[in-house]
Amino acid sequence: MRRMGVFAVAGVLAAALVKPAVADCNLGNGIKHVVYIQFDNVHFTRDNPNVPSDLEQMPNLLDLLVKNGTFQTNHWTPLISHTAVDILTALTGVYGDRFGVPIGNSFRYFNPNGTSTGAGSFAYWTDPLDSFDANPTDTTPQMIDQRGKIHPAPWVAFTRAGCDVGAFSIANIELENIALDIDTVFGPNSPEAAEAKSNPGKAAADFEGIAVHCAKGSPLCAAHSRPDLLPDEPGGYQPKSGSWMIARWHRIGGNQRDGDRNDGSGSSPEG
Repeated sequence: MRRMGVFAVAGVLAAALVKPAVADCNLGNGIKHVVYIQFDNVHFTRDNPNVPSDLEQMPNLLDLLVKNGTFQTNHWTPLISHTAVDILTALTGVYGDRFGVPIGNSFRYFNPNGTSTGAGSFAYWTDPLDSFDANPTDTTPQMIDQRGKIHPAPWVAFTRAGCDVGAFSIANIELENIALDIDTVFGPNSPEAAEAKSNPGKAAADFEGIAVHCAKGSPLCAAHSRPDLLPDEPGGYQPKSGSWMIARWHRIGGNQRDGDRNDGSGSSPEG
């Protein structure tokens, strides 16, 4: 299989922030929470020497970064640099040729007859290739690595340490669509898949963009969730008694009623 390349978004990944798990979140050295925020297309260096860079035009953000941590400017972006591959490179620590998404936010792959077909870069971590063709010739993993398997998931180190990992608008570790992603996580014959077909606007509000990957025994994923299946994870990552879960977004608040979710009208869930 060969894949070839043909807006600014902020993504958030947080460990152990929503509700403490039954199993202790033990990250070591007294660390209780980790918050990872990624600003896409926010540059420190100048594209034009006569025009201040993005961060130079946001002095409060630049000042926060410089004074409250390590600010590194020796960086090399993926090529072609775009939202999906930028975020995924940061999450995996490798460039796109090693996790199946060479560029963003779409790319092309070769068919056996020598033609090529488009595919999307945004798709859930364990999806097959998100082809634009209804009958794709390539059904290898979306996040394929050098082994030909699904690339190791970035939340596993945290959940294995007993920490819940919440994700908001950060590529491919939450649901990106209500078609392939729903089939992968919930199943093509699930109530969620039926909702996606009968009421796509409601399904998009219910499922896209937010997920929680729970540690073993976490109460957050005790209901309205599905096994967090990672069949190719090094060292194994199989659910035990439903302990590894991915939570359905509008249920995260615990006491929310069905009517308290975002229904696409612009209102937000009660939190």
